Amino acid sequence: MESYSSRMSGIASPNGTATSPYAPAPPAPEPSGPTVIALANQKGGVAKTTTTLNLAVAFAEEGYRALCIDMDPQGNLTMSQGMDPDQIELSMYNVLIGQATMREVIHRREIDVAVSAIDLAGAELAMASMIGRERALQKALVAIKDDYDVVFIDTPPSLGLLTINALTASDRVIVPVQCEYLSMRGLLQLQNTLAMIQEHLNPEIQIQGILPTMLDTRTLHAQEAIELLEENFEGQVFKSRINRTVRFAEAPVQGMSVLKYEPEGSAAKSYRDLAQEVMAGVK
Repeated sequence: MESYSSRMSGIASPNGTATSPYAPAPPAPEPSGPTVIALANQKGGVAKTTTTLNLAVAFAEEGYRALCIDMDPQGNLTMSQGMDPDQIELSMYNVLIGQATMREVIHRREIDVAVSAIDLAGAELAMASMIGRERALQKALVAIKDDYDVVFIDTPPSLGLLTINALTASDRVIVPVQCEYLSMRGLLQLQNTLAMIQEHLNPEIQIQGILPTMLDTRTLHAQEAIELLEENFEGQVFKSRINRTVRFAEAPVQGMSVLKYEPEGSAAKSYRDLAQEVMAGVK
């Protein structure tokens, strides 16, 4: 009579090796979590907030579960979704110092926003004595890793601890750059900061792309600036261009993105085009 063991030897795995029908199934892979993208440039007024919000909304239109994190004490992203930072009880400040979870500071508006308030300006001082203070945001994001496909972080116009937290927690960086000489000089300083973060905190982070913003195509200076960008950062400059338009000033007053404010306009189209480029780098 054929033995039990000999009968079982005929059961083979797809690669031809014998397996037992009672062998435990391999463990399911751990969820990798969302792709985290920081919008960073230590120079202010380069459309970081505008890009964070409208890019996230463009992703949401394509079916992505998207979150914006407002890491700027000015709270412009928060205000752009119709919320008053002065009336907010719990904000990213409370998350960073361990007094609240990410879910407690996420408000559902046109897009999900982890809100900022003016007390965030005191976060760097409050975190000064914390062990692992550069990883506070990274640790906080673990709790929502299954909730979103992509997270966009709006950073303050500096390379301080708030921006370092954002870069440490991110997979990619998008650098909005106003097409003028002084704005582009700041790229070198940002690159130096990124190099230090890659060495000490987050070896995986990369610049996904440099985004020319507030472009006035009528001026020779803007055209020369684009050429200079593409010459010095070959292959890193997005094809999309964000032109100057009053719509970017009008939409936040209404508490909405430009994609909702004027969905068929050229400004909305430019961010939808950018979203298609960025999606290539999303997990």
